[in-house]
Amino acid sequence: MANNTYNDESITVLEGLEHVRKRPGMYIGSTDERGLHHLVWEIVDNAIDEALSGYGREITLTINHDNSITVSDQGRGVPCGMHSTGKNTMEVIYTKLNAGGKFGGNGYKTSGGLHGVGGSVVNALSSYMEVTSMRDGKIHKIRFEKGGSIIGKVEILGETRKTGTIVTFKPDPEVFSTTLYNYETIKTRLRESAFLIKNLKMILNDKRSGKSDTFIYENGISEYVTFLDTAKRPIHPVAYFEGSYESIEVEVALQFVDTYSETIVSFVNNVRTGDGGSHETGFKSALTRAFNDYGKKFNLLKRDMTLDGTDIRAGMTAVVSVRITENLLEFEGQTKGKLGTPLAKTAVDNVLYDKLSFYLIENKNLSETIIKKAIREAEAREEARKARNQARLEKKDKKEMNLSTKLAPTSEKNKEINELYLVEGDSAGGSAKQGRDRRYQAILPLRGKVLNTERASADAVLKNEEIATMIYTIGADFGSGFDLKKCNYKKIIIMTDADDDGAHIQVLLLTFFFRYMRPLIEDGRVYIACPPLFKITKRGKKEEIIYAWTNEEKEKILSKCNVQTIVQRYKGLGEMDATQLWETTMNPETRNLIQVKIDDLADAESEIDILMGNDATRRRDWLENHVSFTLEEE
Repeated sequence: MANNTYNDESITVLEGLEHVRKRPGMYIGSTDERGLHHLVWEIVDNAIDEALSGYGREITLTINHDNSITVSDQGRGVPCGMHSTGKNTMEVIYTKLNAGGKFGGNGYKTSGGLHGVGGSVVNALSSYMEVTSMRDGKIHKIRFEKGGSIIGKVEILGETRKTGTIVTFKPDPEVFSTTLYNYETIKTRLRESAFLIKNLKMILNDKRSGKSDTFIYENGISEYVTFLDTAKRPIHPVAYFEGSYESIEVEVALQFVDTYSETIVSFVNNVRTGDGGSHETGFKSALTRAFNDYGKKFNLLKRDMTLDGTDIRAGMTAVVSVRITENLLEFEGQTKGKLGTPLAKTAVDNVLYDKLSFYLIENKNLSETIIKKAIREAEAREEARKARNQARLEKKDKKEMNLSTKLAPTSEKNKEINELYLVEGDSAGGSAKQGRDRRYQAILPLRGKVLNTERASADAVLKNEEIATMIYTIGADFGSGFDLKKCNYKKIIIMTDADDDGAHIQVLLLTFFFRYMRPLIEDGRVYIACPPLFKITKRGKKEEIIYAWTNEEKEKILSKCNVQTIVQRYKGLGEMDATQLWETTMNPETRNLIQVKIDDLADAESEIDILMGNDATRRRDWLENHVSFTLEEE
C-alpha cells in the first residue's frame, strides 16, 4: 500500500554541495567517462577565463599517477581574504554553488566556466581537492575532502612574486562508474583550446605513461581549419574574418575543399557548442546572403534562382568563435551545448556578411568556382527529387523501382516504432526475415561491401545500387536534402558478422551515414547489433544452450559448468538459424545494441578522413598509434 504520509518531516533540505552529489547529472551531464572528463573541462575553463581576460598565457594540465588532475595557470590567483559571509573567500568559491566572479561583478568580462559554479561542482564530486593561490605576494593553500564536507584551514605556505592558481582534485569512485582518465580525450580538448586563443600555450603531462604534448598557435582558428582539413584537398587558403558588434567579438575561419560534406565547429567563450545555437544560425545566414548577392550581382545565377544554404556549404569547413559578455550570455542547458543569446545571431550575421562580401569581390575566381559548385549541388538535388517522384509513379512495377526486391518491409506503419536491419549477406538476411517480428522489423540484406563514400563523388554514390536502395528504403532523402521527419524508421540497425569483413562493412555504412545522413546519428537512430561469439551447449539430463558475447564471458560460463559442454565459435550470422538470431540479436528484450553517437564532430571528421581517405601513410600511422596488434585470434 502506498505511503500517503506527507508532512513537515517529509521535506529534505540538502545543504552545501549535497545536492550536487545527489543529482550529479544535473551539473555534469552523466557519471560515466563523459562526466568524468567534464570535471577537467570545468577547471580548465576557469583557467582559460583568466587568459581570455588578459592574465597569463600558459596553462599546464598534469594527469598524476593516481588519476588525480592538476591544473595550473598564470592568472591573478583566487582571492584569499575574508568574505562578507565571514568565511575565507577560497572556501566560499569552492563550496558555494552561487559564488564566483561571474555573477554580474567585475571579475570577468567574458567567461566560459559553468556560470561560476564549476569549481564547487568539481569539489562536490571529488574525494579530495587542493587549491593553491599565488596572489598579493603570498602562497595560500586550502584542502577539501569527501566532496567538500571536510574543509581544512587556509594555510600560508610562503611568499612569491608569481601569480596564478593550482587546482588538484581526484574524482570520487563512489560517484563515477570509472575514474580512469583518457590521455587522448584531454589532449584533443587542450589542443582545441590552444587553437581558439592565439599564442596561448597549453601543456599536457601524463605521469602514468610519461607522455607529454605542448600546443601553441600563432594564427588561432585559421590553423584549426587547416588541422581539420589535413586529409582533404583545399581549393583555396583558409579565409579568416574578425570583428565586433555591440560588445560581441566574432571570429570566423573557413575553407572549401574538394569533398561534398560540410563541417561547422562553433564555440562561445572558448566552450564548444556541440548543438550549435544562435551564432551558427547567424553564420549560415550571412554565408547564404553573401554568395547569393554576389552571384546575382555578377550574373552567375539566373534571375529567379536562389542558392540554398546547404548547397553553398557543401565541401566547407568552418570554425565560428564568439566572445560574449557575461550579462548577455545565455546557454540552453547546464552543460552549455547550445547558445541561446539572440544578439549573437545578429552579431555574426553582420560581421561575416560585410567581411565575406568584400572577400568574394577580391577573389573572383574562387567565388565563381564555389557558386558553380553550389549550382551543381542544387541540380543534383533536383535530379534526385525527380527520380524519387518517378519511382513513386512507378510504384506498381517494383522491378523498375530503385528498391531491392529483397527488402522485407514491416506491416506496421508507425514510423516511431519501426526498425530497419541492414544485414550482411543473403544467408543471414534469410534467417533474419524468418526470425524477425514482422510487425515492426524490416530486413534489407546487403550484397558484399558497400561503396566507400569518403572517396566517391555524390554522383557515384547515387549510382551505387546498394546505397541507392538504402536511400529509398529509409525514405528521408540524402545530403543537403535529408529530412529527418520523413525517415521511415526509429532505429537503423547494422547487423554484420563478428569478423574483419563485418567490421569493415560497419565502418563503410557509418561513413555513408556520417557524410550523407548525419541527422540520423545526431538523433540517436543508428545502432550496431552485437551477435554472440559463442554458443555453449550443456549436455546434461536436459540439453541447455547458453550464448556468450566475449571470451571472458565464455570462460566464466565454462568455469561454472559441471557437465559436458560443446562450444561453437560463430564465424558468421549465417550459422544461426532464425530462432537463434531472434533470441540473441533481434529480440528487444534480450539483444545488445550499440548506439552510435558523435562525441566530438572535429575528431569524427578527422578520423574518417584518415581511415577512409586516400592517404595510406597517414592511415598506417593512425592504426599503429591507436590499435594494438597481437597474435591472438580475438
